[in-house]
Amino acid sequence: MEAKAPRVSLAAIYSCFFWIGLFSFGGGLLPWIQREVVNTRKWMSDEEFFPGVALSQVLPGVNSTNISIYVGQHLRGAAGAATALGAMLTGPFFMVLLAAASYKIVLGVPAIQAAMAGVAAAAIGMLLKTAMSAVQAASKSLPPILIMVATFAAIEFFKLSLVTTVLLMTPVSVFLCWPREKPDA
Repeated sequence: MEAKAPRVSLAAIYSCFFWIGLFSFGGGLLPWIQREVVNTRKWMSDEEFFPGVALSQVLPGVNSTNISIYVGQHLRGAAGAATALGAMLTGPFFMVLLAAASYKIVLGVPAIQAAMAGVAAAAIGMLLKTAMSAVQAASKSLPPILIMVATFAAIEFFKLSLVTTVLLMTPVSVFLCWPREKPDA
């Protein structure tokens, strides 16, 4: 029996995604979103969250906005999706306006450049943590592991494009992971 998703207010969704959007720089948001939505607030389980990560990465657009729409939709339907997306974009919108106004001044400050390098390193660490969580969740059976290895090989060694890899791996992953009836013993 599936556990029912908790009823989350639109204000709580907005607050969560507003702060994530406001204090995130240069990508690496998926780990932060996972930590907030799955680990801290317990709005979703890893099993509910990771299909959204996969979907957000194969759909056009920015992964973080795609996953915010997915989480919002999961929690509160269309209103939740619109709220999460709006919240993700509100803070950065005003930050970009501010940054554009002060770009020439900030560009020459070495401390700002050093801070950005530190933020980038932290984002990579968070991304690695999310990747490890995904591998751990998928390692419960052989087909997902085979799909991960084949996808990695297709992109890294065979240099296939993302579109080609998705078109090849989608039917393979559906075939390998499709539930099969077990014959009676």
